[in-house]
Amino acid sequence: MRKALLLVLWLCPALLNAQTPVNFKGFSKTGPVKATVKNDVLTLNWPAGNNRKGVLLLDLKAGSPLFKSMQIAQGNTYKEVSSNLDPAFVLTVGKRDLISQNGWNIFFDKVPQKPHQSYAVKFEKGSTSVSTAGSRTVVRVGKVSASSFNGAIEITLYNGSPLVNIAAVMSTPVDSTAIVYDAGLVSQSPAWKNISWSSTDNKLQTAAVNAGDASQNLAVKYRTIIAEGKAGNMAVFPAPHQYFYPLDEAFNLKFVWHGSNYRNLLPGYGIGIRQELEGDKRFVPWFNAPPNTQQRLNFFILLSAGSPAATLAEVKKFTHNDVYPKVAGYKTLSSHFHNEFVMNVVRKGKPVPDSPNFVKVFKNTGIDIIHLAEFHYTAHPKGPDSLRLPELKALHDICARFSNDKFLLLPGEEPNEFLGGHWLSFFPKPVYWVMSRKADQPFVSEVPGYGKVYHIGNKEDMLKLMEAENGLMWTAHPRTKGSTGYPDKYKDEKFFLSDHFMGGAWKHIPADLSKPRFGDRVFDLLDDMNNWGLKKHIIAEADLFTVEPENEMYAHLNVNYLKMDKLPDYKQGWQPVLDVIKQGEFFTSTGEIMLPKFSVNGAPSGGTLKLPANGRVTVNAQINWTFPLSFAEIISGDGSKVYRHRIELNSTQAFGNKKFSWPVDLKGRKWMRLEVWDAAVNGAFTQTVYLQ
Repeated sequence: MRKALLLVLWLCPALLNAQTPVNFKGFSKTGPVKATVKNDVLTLNWPAGNNRKGVLLLDLKAGSPLFKSMQIAQGNTYKEVSSNLDPAFVLTVGKRDLISQNGWNIFFDKVPQKPHQSYAVKFEKGSTSVSTAGSRTVVRVGKVSASSFNGAIEITLYNGSPLVNIAAVMSTPVDSTAIVYDAGLVSQSPAWKNISWSSTDNKLQTAAVNAGDASQNLAVKYRTIIAEGKAGNMAVFPAPHQYFYPLDEAFNLKFVWHGSNYRNLLPGYGIGIRQELEGDKRFVPWFNAPPNTQQRLNFFILLSAGSPAATLAEVKKFTHNDVYPKVAGYKTLSSHFHNEFVMNVVRKGKPVPDSPNFVKVFKNTGIDIIHLAEFHYTAHPKGPDSLRLPELKALHDICARFSNDKFLLLPGEEPNEFLGGHWLSFFPKPVYWVMSRKADQPFVSEVPGYGKVYHIGNKEDMLKLMEAENGLMWTAHPRTKGSTGYPDKYKDEKFFLSDHFMGGAWKHIPADLSKPRFGDRVFDLLDDMNNWGLKKHIIAEADLFTVEPENEMYAHLNVNYLKMDKLPDYKQGWQPVLDVIKQGEFFTSTGEIMLPKFSVNGAPSGGTLKLPANGRVTVNAQINWTFPLSFAEIISGDGSKVYRHRIELNSTQAFGNKKFSWPVDLKGRKWMRLEVWDAAVNGAFTQTVYLQ
């Protein structure tokens, strides 16, 4: 017994000093990333591009800050950017309404008005693993927990870039859960000198770090906050689109924070990203968190040895400075804006500036064509003619006034009459129509000052108008909001089967942080329409109200790249725009991934291909990207089932441009399409290619 006690006493110091085990089983020791462990410190050294190296020292001892040191090296000169930091997360858990409307696809939910609670996510160090996934290195550390959620910290390094992703990956067994999160890095003794950010008017701001200053929330441009360290800077920013759950407004709700004791939940001084729990105070759905899904509460950091301005410039490159880049042979179109400039300014007799704010915003964002959705419950769509016709004329006049050879402002409405659900109208020229028709009233008549005026009384009249004026219509926000149940409920109707009914519109509704893509609701609809044997398309929509320079527009936008060399003359009509949409000759992007070239055995997006007897084809795609890519997926169907062929692209590095050729067997399939997604869940996709 005495010998056993002496043995235990002899072993105690060794046990207390034993290193935390690190599992390197999935790590490539022959790759460019070096990972070593000494005295409970895991050191990671990876190529960061431009002859730079990034270095992280992770302290695995309990009670010590996880990030012992963050460094950037140019050649053999190492500079410490930050030190002694812990990842910090605040998880707010609420209740999702899965009953009253359409299950997890709900938008009309007001989660912050129901019981909810915010938790500081508890982090406990423990088992650690390092693994290689293509050009990425993933470190998984310890345990995290909050309320019913449990998981671990994941740190992802990207070869070729000083970019790092930090995530609390957590799941809950509880059903009907909605969440939102804040995150960042905190220190009990901050070594930073200054904090910098861009104000919403695009001017760099700087504030000195004072460890005693209470935390404050900031409205910034580019969603980024920067901490200046001893010899460099560290930028913190979210995924540019994924982090922003859908709202009706793109208000800038102060999405970053800095200071001490954030929300009285995170002790210490820190910087980070945040969400306003009440959103735009309209419908606020937060993020879906279905049971047992791996929710990635994540943010990015970028290490830099340069100035704060230079660091911000590096971050801005990932979103092309929040501008949709020009692509030769394409023009950008964004749709569905309820700005209501006509009713709020023109019809109220207010002065009309030479360049209204909403026009400036669109032009500064690189959008060539805007399709409006005016008169959304603000005007007189059903007449009388004495009000409706002047409203339409004011809309047409404003669009003509602000259109030129470099920018088209095009009239459009969300009529929500006759068909069921919500839908958008798009005509190739100014059209005067009233959404009511008396029994003795003609379908069309000549009215002095307006020309042809149509009166519409039912769905048959609506289709007749589309045929007469060669217009297009499509389901707005299909299967959610006011279109819950549509277009499914009218999929056999004559108007829907017509080639004047384009299909549906795509937007990030709902939001779910466990998914490697977003917009599944509409992709599922497109696949269904393809399997129904219909040649329909989906067009990206913004569905936003206020458009102002201080807004966080980019996070909520998406665009369609139409295959067009030049813009049509507004005065001559814009039929070419509708033709390209109708033919599916476009790709859609959140802005970070471009698909300037795509074909299947030569057949383009929207085209038709006769399959060879063996069904084997080659999918060719030119892809340009900013964030490292994650995967591409070739989706196809046989009229009944949907098939998914995933191609891993996680060996790519940031800022690439490459032609890909993928052989695939499509025997028995009737259609196919392509999606591409990156490490920040930004995406681009084609329209359908039809197979014979």
